[in-house]
Amino acid sequence: MSINPNMAEVASLLSETSRATILASLMDGRFHTASELAYMAAIKPQTASFHLTKLVEGKLVTVEKQGRHRYFQLANEEIAQFIESFLAISPLPEVRSLKQSSQMKLLQEARTCYDHLAGKLGVALTDSMLESGYLKKVEKEFIVTSSGEHFFTDFGIDLKALKKKRRSFSNVCLDWSERRHHLAGALGHGLLTHFLDLGWITRVPSIRAIKITEVGKVGFKQVFHIDV
Repeated sequence: MSINPNMAEVASLLSETSRATILASLMDGRFHTASELAYMAAIKPQTASFHLTKLVEGKLVTVEKQGRHRYFQLANEEIAQFIESFLAISPLPEVRSLKQSSQMKLLQEARTCYDHLAGKLGVALTDSMLESGYLKKVEKEFIVTSSGEHFFTDFGIDLKALKKKRRSFSNVCLDWSERRHHLAGALGHGLLTHFLDLGWITRVPSIRAIKITEVGKVGFKQVFHIDV
């Protein structure tokens, strides 16, 4: 008898197409109802509820009840990183329509990876902070340098508050479309939230893509020296 963790049990949850689509849809880091996830996965609400029950039992997804409604979200940041890494080794789907092609391009340009930025924007942003000396990569995490502490504070990021959160602070995350690392953790989430508050980026409805606004194009150029 094997004493190793049962990887096959987790793999079985990912092996069903609808469940895999639901998990990918939840990578936007937000809560969704079964009906919303059913629409995203192009399946019936009853079928979505069946798959969500499996995912909750497998501890990949959590559920919260609000009145008569139930809202689903990925269990934690570690599950999101696991799914992102799995996406990185998965073949891209065959593009069969103009809509699908447009959505894929949007996701590759900029998207949320659970609760932080990913895609070309996420990687370019991380590269910029490394080149500027605000971050330093050490194995599986990014370290904020002394100049980085001054930069983030001046930019409006409360590092002390972020470090108090019960989660990783500034770990690396493998980007599935760029095949490179981007910034994750509490600091990555703090930046995403700040960019939304500044109006530099907006969420694209129905998919986890991020759209860069005209104000954002100027901001990213002036502050991070990247053209988007």
